Amino acid sequence: MPASGPTPGVPDAGTTAAAEERLLDLVTRAVDPAGGFGWLDDRGRRTPGRAPETWVGARMTHVAALAHLRGRDGAGDLVDHGVRALRGLLRDDDRGGWLAVADRPEGPKDAYTHAFVALAAASATAAGHPDGAVLLDDVLAVVEQRFWDPDQEMVVEAWDAGFTTLEDYRGGNAAMHAVEAFTAVADVTGDPRWTARALAIATRLVDGVARAHHWRLPEHFDARWVPDLEHHRDQPDHPFRPYGVTVGHLLEWSRLLLGLRHALGAGAPGWLLPASTSLYDAAVARGWHVDGAPGFVYTTDFADVPVVRLRMHWVLAEAIGAAWVRHAVTGEPGALADHARWWDHARAHVVDADGSWRHELDARNRPSAHVWTGRPDVYHAYQATVLPSLPLAPSLVAAARAQREGRGPAA
Repeated sequence: MPASGPTPGVPDAGTTAAAEERLLDLVTRAVDPAGGFGWLDDRGRRTPGRAPETWVGARMTHVAALAHLRGRDGAGDLVDHGVRALRGLLRDDDRGGWLAVADRPEGPKDAYTHAFVALAAASATAAGHPDGAVLLDDVLAVVEQRFWDPDQEMVVEAWDAGFTTLEDYRGGNAAMHAVEAFTAVADVTGDPRWTARALAIATRLVDGVARAHHWRLPEHFDARWVPDLEHHRDQPDHPFRPYGVTVGHLLEWSRLLLGLRHALGAGAPGWLLPASTSLYDAAVARGWHVDGAPGFVYTTDFADVPVVRLRMHWVLAEAIGAAWVRHAVTGEPGALADHARWWDHARAHVVDADGSWRHELDARNRPSAHVWTGRPDVYHAYQATVLPSLPLAPSLVAAARAQREGRGPAA
């Protein structure tokens, strides 16, 4: 990764450190004394009476583990708090797996949640938490038994609470986050099986489905992974399964493919880099400033017409991260210019004075709460903030550990 002196458009180390500390303060504010991490409102206060959600807690634990690897004071205590909740409050000891929400034992058990538990466990293990490896072994056993389909070489989506009935739906969102988690797991365990599984998922969804749809990646599938292009047409702003093409996922995939390429080294398939570039270019051409106002629209249809014009903070954060990694891999000045442009947009419209990111804006870049209320998630913002100060690696977990071991730029 280029690291010789200040780079125009890239925040300096002091600015990055200050932004990182403000985001970590939000993780601290989210701590629920009863266990896990709560849902933050627009003023950064934990929402009283709202039970901890596992995907939020796992993401917060992952962020805390990265921060601990980067030497941030207090981050180790946050990792410990998160791991204890993932091994206790949020775990279903009777039927196995993890609850989606702490107070809903009869709710479904889904691959999305378990992917983030695996990511948190890998991160905690890399950060040296004494129970990290136990948590990691536990979640990988559940993933192996319940969520990995060896015939399709893909993850299934969701079971009922007792793992007796499997939903017919298959989702690209959960599969994408499985790629992220599996790459991190491979980094921590050294087991190439997880990298191979990440590649199998990426090959099917990106080299297969996205390419066949001219880089308009369908998100919804039946049990045999046949795309359902009409899914949720009547509910286009669904928070987890929106209709059409989710622009931010094209950017997220673009970054993850480059991490997978790095993990595979000389054995990486030749399609990974051009596919990453194509997804990035498609997201920018079809999602950025396409409706007369700056910002990325949330979704489009399969003719590239914007459907949900809300601006989600996580999409902008993924654009920032994807631009940086593309520049780090290719040296393209245009990607670095994009990185600077989108940081400028974030500072102008999304990042508050206290360092938190407004979760959602309307089509005119005004604060909105149509799909999401509050600000529960620092995961995307934190990763976008720290990426330029990390060495290039298969996953952020590997990058932070390499940095700690003196194999990359200082934090």
